[in-house]
Amino acid sequence: MLSIGQMSRRTGVKIPTIRFYEQKGLLPEPERSAGNQRRYEPAALNRLAFIRHARDLGLPLDDVAALISLEGARGATLDRAHDIAQTQQARLRDRISKLRRLERELGRIAGACDGQHDHVCAVLHAFGDHQTCAGEH
Repeated sequence: MLSIGQMSRRTGVKIPTIRFYEQKGLLPEPERSAGNQRRYEPAALNRLAFIRHARDLGLPLDDVAALISLEGARGATLDRAHDIAQTQQARLRDRISKLRRLERELGRIAGACDGQHDHVCAVLHAFGDHQTCAGEH
């Protein structure tokens, strides 16, 4: 049996987050010691590591819950796991695209500075006026 502190140290997940995952039903309700401390089975450590990795991959909690619900499933039901992975990949590609647009715009804004400080700063002006942007970001 593992304490919540041991679970935290082994996975790098903070204790309040572990409690949050319990409240959301992502982790099973732990047993309690005589002193009312949470005591986790080794399977809970594996589940927490799974959640941590899925979150590191950017999956929203609803998708993590859906993947957990597939534990032990067989056949076509597992297509849902594939769908979740593909959807997350598409989300990531969209985010990368947006970040690239932001990078270009920030480069353009930073390049607007002529190094002179005797007039209105082009960089401050660009940050203050979205209409001066070269494109949507």
